[in-house]
Parts: sequence; C-alpha cells; structure tokens
Amino acid sequence: MPPATLPFTDVVRGRRSVRNFVPMPLSPSDIRAVLDDAQTAPSNCNTQPWTVHVVSGATRDALSAEILKADDERRFSYDFTFDYADFGEGTYLERAHHHAATLTHATGLKREDRAARKAAAREGLKFFGAPHAAFLFMPAFGDGVRAAGDIGMYGQNFLLSLAARGFDGVPMTMLGFYSDTIRTFLSVPDDLKLLFGISFGIPDEPAAVNNVRMTRVPLEQSMVLHDTPGVLDA
Repeated sequence: MPPATLPFTDVVRGRRSVRNFVPMPLSPSDIRAVLDDAQTAPSNCNTQPWTVHVVSGATRDALSAEILKADDERRFSYDFTFDYADFGEGTYLERAHHHAATLTHATGLKREDRAARKAAAREGLKFFGAPHAAFLFMPAFGDGVRAAGDIGMYGQNFLLSLAARGFDGVPMTMLGFYSDTIRTFLSVPDDLKLLFGISFGIPDEPAAVNNVRMTRVPLEQSMVLHDTPGVLDA
C-alpha cells in the first residue's frame, strides 16, 4: 500500500508523467482522496469552473474504443487549437522537439518509422493502459484564459495528490483532439469545453518510458527578480 502522503518537496520535485500503467484499479477511497485534494484548487472569484468526468472499467474501455474509431476516421474535433507552428521558431519549439526526441529515444522508436510512431501515439488513446481517466471540462468565460488557468491549477493539484499517494498520472492534450466524440459519449453539454484529460493509476515501473525525466531550464532563464537580492547567487 502506498503511504498516506509524502513530504511536499519530494512530491512536487518527484512528480512525473507516466506513459505506461498496470491495469490494477485504484480503490474508491484513493480516488475520492485525490478528487478532494484537487477540489481545493484556487480559482478566479472562487468560480471553481471545473467539471470533471472520471471513467473506469467498462466505460473506460468503451470510450477508448470510440476515440480510436474517431482517430481511424480522422474525425478530429478541437475545442482549443493546437499547432506546433504556434510555438514559433525559437525556444519553445526547441523544447517541444527535445521532449519528443527524448520520448522517442526512450521507447527505442526510429524517427523514420512512421508506422511505429503512429502506433505508439495511439497508445495514448488507450490511456496508456491506465485503469482510470479524468476529463477536465470548462465553461467559456470571456476569452477562456482565466478559466483555463483555474483548470490548470486543479489539474496540478490532481497530479500532485496522485504522486503524494504513490500513484501517477499524465496530463494529455491529445485527448482534446476528439472533444466532440468524448462530449457525446459522456453526455456533456456543448457549452462545456474539454481542455485536457489525465490518465492515472499505478505506474508500470519497469517500462523504459517511465524512467524518462524531462529537464527544466535553470531559474535564470525564466525568472526576473526585482529588489529580491541573493536568490540566484547560489
């Protein structure tokens, strides 16, 4: 059994995105604890704009089959745009390419083997074998930025709560490529938009892809301090 909680620094620095899970489901009490933790996230004007659908068991399997069918038929439906071109030609695109290259190397895939890479990507539509998946929906408030920020904080709480209990998850933008399929299957109103999903459960520790650790840039590259001396001296 995982410990009740781990120290915060261990949790926040040890959290990882897992892409291979064992099929054993979490207990109802563990899922409830994660959801209770996530629910404490801050939000603009305390609007708490998240509506979260969790799927498990036969429902999880049936939804995965529907998403795979939509992918086969190229029935993509985006509530929010996603295009690598939006990253520009500089730092952000370089980081995205490094991320993809790191995962490709870890799984032994060859860049030129498009069929194998496609098959690997489709594992995400099977939730990487996770027994549970959560879908984070949000209302359209104005331009959506503030609500999306609130959903991001909810999602981080969710992921850190998993890690604190010895479990893992992976936030998945790609599930948002099939928003209409997922919304129809789960009977979600059209005015709620799918920002991303989280596959979660018990990690398959021996899987090579789960031993990948993505780097972070030094603080000096993302931090500007004003009248806060000494922080970056070490």
